[in-house]
Amino acid sequence: MSERPAVEILLRDAALVAVNKPAGLIVHRGWADDEVAMLQLVRDTVGAHVYPAHRLDRGASGVLLFALSPAVARALQEQWNAGTVAKRYLAIVRGAPPDEAVIDHAIPRSEDGPRVPAVTAIRTLFRAGRYAVVAAAPRTGRLHQIRRHLKHLSCPLIGDVRYGKGEHNRLFREQYDLHRLALHARSLRLVHPESGAPLCIAAPVPADLAGAMIALGAPVSALEDVLDDMS
Repeated sequence: MSERPAVEILLRDAALVAVNKPAGLIVHRGWADDEVAMLQLVRDTVGAHVYPAHRLDRGASGVLLFALSPAVARALQEQWNAGTVAKRYLAIVRGAPPDEAVIDHAIPRSEDGPRVPAVTAIRTLFRAGRYAVVAAAPRTGRLHQIRRHLKHLSCPLIGDVRYGKGEHNRLFREQYDLHRLALHARSLRLVHPESGAPLCIAAPVPADLAGAMIALGAPVSALEDVLDDMS
């Protein structure tokens, strides 16, 4: 058995635990047959049952939130269903995305399901020739929503083997040592389900993704600040 990755805890209190999910791990074993999943890793780390409040793609990294009780999980799900949770992502894409745009484009709810409304706001933060770093703020939560919406703009994510281009993915592997989906869940903003206080949880950009951005000339820390200030 391979060594289990360490869990980076971003927040822990009596109701919640938030972690910085590495790229390449699933959230829950029910979504795939992987031997290792974040739910089990977090449960073992905190020594308590945990309940995922949302999901992240296997290939994405970043903020992942768990409840420590079913009641808190229900309260969090109500916020997600109401669309009051603000999610901010950083991504590297191929192409020339607009400076700002709201992508209102229906996509399938599941792989073979009917199309349903889906909305993502994007802002281009940095351009480097054929590539760009963008901020994405999904306003709905559909399967692969950011990936599909950026592909809809003809600006697929680097490292996306389903919706992207193999030649560009290979270039980033060979030149920038990036062997993952270039998508990072930078922050979540929501209301604490017990105290009612505003809560912002942020995860630093991991070294492999930051290294690729720096190689493109992008000022990673400054881009994180811009993203955090987005309304």
